[in-house]
Amino acid sequence: MEERIIVGIAEGKTAMAGQVLVSYALGSCVGVCIYDSKKRVAGMAHIVLPENPRNIRQSNAYKFADEGVAALIAHMCAMGCERHRLRAKIAGGARMFNTQSDQWNIGTHNVAAVKAALAREGIPVVGEDTGKNYGRTLIFHADDGVLEIQNVRRSPAIL
Repeated sequence: MEERIIVGIAEGKTAMAGQVLVSYALGSCVGVCIYDSKKRVAGMAHIVLPENPRNIRQSNAYKFADEGVAALIAHMCAMGCERHRLRAKIAGGARMFNTQSDQWNIGTHNVAAVKAALAREGIPVVGEDTGKNYGRTLIFHADDGVLEIQNVRRSPAIL
């Protein structure tokens, strides 16, 4: 039985072989899952917003795509992971409310910001389950980098 490590809202955590990272009920938030296959180290960040507003200083980097992705990568590299081996899978970013304006579709903005942050860091996205109008629970296995995506409306997806 794998040890479960819960990744809450605006948190980033890592796991090693024999462990899984779990984040429940992502709606417009995006789960960023990064894996080093040689070290068998997995990292997950539960991103809430696209960027840290500079006029209001927030100290929790994992709340924001622009800072959280970099923080997770730095933490994984400090554990001995090598940047050139890192691969990302992302999930979430749902449109949870039907609004007239795309301005309020935080999920779409979160996905775009996460992809931009990963691109800046040189980390390829090798799997994605984003958008739509339903929440997701993520289970990321450090043994093999498999990401299970569960929700109440669809059968589970595997990335």
